[in-house]
Amino acid sequence: MSAVQQARSNIPDCIARIAGVIGSDQFPNGERAALRRMNPRQNPPLAFYRFAFRHLPNGWERSMEDWITLVAGIALMSPQAHTADTGLGAALANCGFSEARLERLLAADTGTRRILLLRTARFLRAKNASCNWIEPAWLLLSKDNDRREQLHRRIAGDYYQIVDKE
Repeated sequence: MSAVQQARSNIPDCIARIAGVIGSDQFPNGERAALRRMNPRQNPPLAFYRFAFRHLPNGWERSMEDWITLVAGIALMSPQAHTADTGLGAALANCGFSEARLERLLAADTGTRRILLLRTARFLRAKNASCNWIEPAWLLLSKDNDRREQLHRRIAGDYYQIVDKE
């Protein structure tokens, strides 16, 4: 297995570990606050580098803006950011996220998607909701258009399955 394939196969474990570390009672509040304030369009604080070198997978530097977004989003929603059994689409539908906002998120180019994903994390946090952060991770980290389109369909399918019931 190549290094890239190994890193991809470890994304679920990595996301669970990140959420666990940031959400832990032992994680310093000041560090969590610094991670929450991050913006992928700005240089990250030293707290991000400290966190990244300890907890992110090898090669994170190649997708640094994506990892900044993921860490910031998880920090925003901590301590209960990651729930393995609630997909992003289902979490958004359950919280009343508008169809137009979902469409913008899924159709956005990479740079805009990062900002919209952070806004989505803030929305979910305001509703005291959590989601499976593996889907947002793949939204950002996947460079394969077919795989990303499959993910769009899964998120939209989960969203509409709940919206249509209501």
